[in-house]
Amino acid sequence: MKHLGLRAKARKKFKVTTDSKHNLPVAPNLLNRDFTALAPNQKWCGDISYVWTGEGWMYLAVVIDLYSRAVIGWSIQPSMSRQLVCDALTMALWRRRFPRGVLFHSDRGSQYCSNDYQKMLKSFGFICSMSRKGNCWDNAVAESFFHTIKTELIYTERYTTREVAKQSIFQYIEVYYNRIRRHSTIGSIAPEMLENQWRNVA
Repeated sequence: MKHLGLRAKARKKFKVTTDSKHNLPVAPNLLNRDFTALAPNQKWCGDISYVWTGEGWMYLAVVIDLYSRAVIGWSIQPSMSRQLVCDALTMALWRRRFPRGVLFHSDRGSQYCSNDYQKMLKSFGFICSMSRKGNCWDNAVAESFFHTIKTELIYTERYTTREVAKQSIFQYIEVYYNRIRRHSTIGSIAPEMLENQWRNVA
């Protein structure tokens, strides 16, 4: 590999992002690994991952529409607080014009179980669903997105500052992932294209 100038994309050190050791109420797994949807704003999922920078860790929370696999809300902050996931959900709500009755799936981490987050879900009549304990496959779409962004972007970069990381991730999500990158699950087209097709038919 050295002779050919090749470099492996190795997995980075694992960092736990799900704190399920709490006494907050936990929702049942209503999604039950049914990641299909017939239209936008029927089912959303959310999760948190991490990014290393020269200034320390950054935490990335996303909200994904299961119909198109579009990242409709995201937030990146230096702490893994409930505000991180609330901000990602707030972006999704504004972008989708505050829909009601969405099934929202996440893990059972303390951020998603927090009173602040649950109040946001209830205020829009969202139906809360949570993965079973220690079962990443229950939220496979979000896990797949994080694998993709880390393989295609984060693991290829060395972010000197948190701001550099934020700008890089913004470009990836908003310019490339949602608008250009083809997804095999949705017919090898970009999420934005699928949603435009849905609007034209609807």
